Amino acid sequence: MQSRCAACHSVGPTGESPVAAAPPLRHLGTRYPVTDLQEAFAEGLTNGHPKMPEITLEGDQITDLIAYLQDVQNHSRP
Repeated sequence: MQSRCAACHSVGPTGESPVAAAPPLRHLGTRYPVTDLQEAFAEGLTNGHPKMPEITLEGDQITDLIAYLQDVQNHSRP
């Protein structure tokens, strides 16, 4: 997470993203149910943004990332 995402996205329950156009990961659930991202992570996540690299993850990495995304959203709610 730190090596792939934190350079652009806020990865914690608070704080702004280092790159203004990159949404904090805790906000992904407002755009998509995070469990629906499982297939995208396995096939190669791309979003058409030229600076975001394609991200492809393996089974355990996907499980861990989905769990993290769910957790960070729960801890960022007021």
